[in-house]
Amino acid sequence: MRTIVLLLACTLGVSAGAASPTGVWQTTEQTGAAASSPSGIPEVPALADAQRLFYDARYDAAAAAALELRAADPEDLAAYELRTSALLFQIKSTLANAGDKDKAFKQCAPCQPVMTAFLGDTAQGQKLARARLEADAHDEAALFFLGKLDLNYVWMQLGTLGRKTGFNEYREARRSLQTVLRRNPRHVRARVAHAWIEYIVDTEMPFGTKWLLGGGDRKRALRTVQEAAAADTDFFSHAEAIFALWDLQVRHKTVSAAVGTARMIARDFPDNPEVARFLQAHAAVP
Repeated sequence: MRTIVLLLACTLGVSAGAASPTGVWQTTEQTGAAASSPSGIPEVPALADAQRLFYDARYDAAAAAALELRAADPEDLAAYELRTSALLFQIKSTLANAGDKDKAFKQCAPCQPVMTAFLGDTAQGQKLARARLEADAHDEAALFFLGKLDLNYVWMQLGTLGRKTGFNEYREARRSLQTVLRRNPRHVRARVAHAWIEYIVDTEMPFGTKWLLGGGDRKRALRTVQEAAAADTDFFSHAEAIFALWDLQVRHKTVSAAVGTARMIARDFPDNPEVARFLQAHAAVP
């Protein structure tokens, strides 16, 4: 049951961001560093800046930037979602080649404070989203971000660490995303997230258990992501969709299509090392 969902928004398996010489990730909490304006007053990064760091695979910097955003606005659910995604990918990338991921995690000293931060931010973000939904059950943003926060938790536990837990969060995430899509079928990020649920349930789960998880359809998932990647939307929603499309194409071993998608990604994110390595490895593909 360890692979119920993947990161559902940003699924590329890129390497972690730069570490300090000691091997410990440097974040704003550790260094106290922050950019300053000409007046000497520290500047809070914009969400777009933090998102670009994430899509460039600079997860430590993305997590630090999202923390600053959250500090400036404690009710910023987008900052919570981005920060937990970045913290998740720091650990995921570190454990990528480990056989027993749970054992490797327990032996990974730098992973422990990152996990503590991840669990704390996830719980805070969930609490905030649920409170907003209690006040307004039609709060689309709260529904979406609750689903994404839940799915980040599920992937950390099941996908990254191989721990069989997180099923309540999975069910809540699926309900939340389905509610968003019933009300707004054109919500690109919710479409991509829900497509990943369908794809993983269909391809990774035993036949007898699929119905317990709400079912899945890999062909419909791929079609949904292709449509989302072609949709007229904002820059980073498009980035999320096209990264998902690339991942699915790699999984299906449709190399020519994956190379074409990776080339499109590289135009917007030339500093992403995973995309660069993939294109270098397939340089002969027309």
